[in-house]
Amino acid sequence: MTDGGEPRPGLRERLAGPWTDLLGRTAIRCLQVLIVLALGVAVVTEAANLRVLVIPVLLAIILAAAFAPVVSFLRRLHVPNGLAAFLTLVLTVVVLGAVLTGVALAVIAQWGTLVSQANDGIGQLQSFVKRSGLPIDSSQLEKARKQGVSFLTSGAFASGALAGLSTTVSIVTGIVLLLFVLFYLLKDGRTIWEFLLRPLDDVRRARAHRIGNRSVGVMGGYVRGTALVALVDAVFIGAGLLILRVPLAIPLTVLVFVTAFIPVVGATIAGVVCALVALVTGGPVTALIVVLIVIVVNQLEGNLLQPLIMGRTVSLHPLVILLVLTAGALLAGVVGAVLAVPTAAVAWTAIKSWNE
Repeated sequence: MTDGGEPRPGLRERLAGPWTDLLGRTAIRCLQVLIVLALGVAVVTEAANLRVLVIPVLLAIILAAAFAPVVSFLRRLHVPNGLAAFLTLVLTVVVLGAVLTGVALAVIAQWGTLVSQANDGIGQLQSFVKRSGLPIDSSQLEKARKQGVSFLTSGAFASGALAGLSTTVSIVTGIVLLLFVLFYLLKDGRTIWEFLLRPLDDVRRARAHRIGNRSVGVMGGYVRGTALVALVDAVFIGAGLLILRVPLAIPLTVLVFVTAFIPVVGATIAGVVCALVALVTGGPVTALIVVLIVIVVNQLEGNLLQPLIMGRTVSLHPLVILLVLTAGALLAGVVGAVLAVPTAAVAWTAIKSWNE
């Protein structure tokens, strides 16, 4: 009490003034934002440092969401849980192994032909440049041709391809970890999720279930839809390469399929590679036809296949996709670019589902 009989203001009342006005509330909100940003930067930095662990786990989660319908189908046929997960994993490994083996055998079988055709194609390109009157010195093209052929036919190319031993070990480690994590997610994914939610109360558990179910749907739909779109792209572009007799048509078709999982820029990368191979092996006319095929297929994909197959699975603005692609590529290279869009889509799904 004060001398006049009025109650003495407590500590809370004395501190309330500076923090409850407009400036105080703004300062508190800015501090909260800074703390959240600092935490996010710390998490992303540590995840980038532990990419050998983080990337396989994220890939396993996305693949588990994509393969969940296969495991559910096997369970409906009264296949035991563990056996259903094992059969799904074995089928995936066998298919991927067959594709990679086929690509490797095709590259080995056609490598000598590719080198000789590239030599002839560059010679044709050199003649075309001379006739076109472009301000390019033909001696520079000849020097580049000789250096390229010398490098591709020397032992330096093979030794350089085997130089990254540590990278190879990291990739093998990541693949083994991916397979183990994927198996256990396919087998016990729901049990693991229930265990993680056990400390939550009923309200928070219901919210987590809602977010988890919708996130799995988004991830699975994204992977399956993208795979279907990539298959259509690979079939049409690969057929064009085979008809034009472009060397390494099968490996280039696989490249088209893989790069289709990188939105916005993947199709461009595959198209440039296919056009370059066609240019050095078949000449400018063949390269121009390949470019036209790639443009037509990309227009078909962007205006028909993507809206029809993907629907509203990934409801992200193209600018957001471009930004998260850039961030993912800077943090983890090509794999980061592949993971960026589904990760951002899941995060946006969680935000939308938070208070529904």
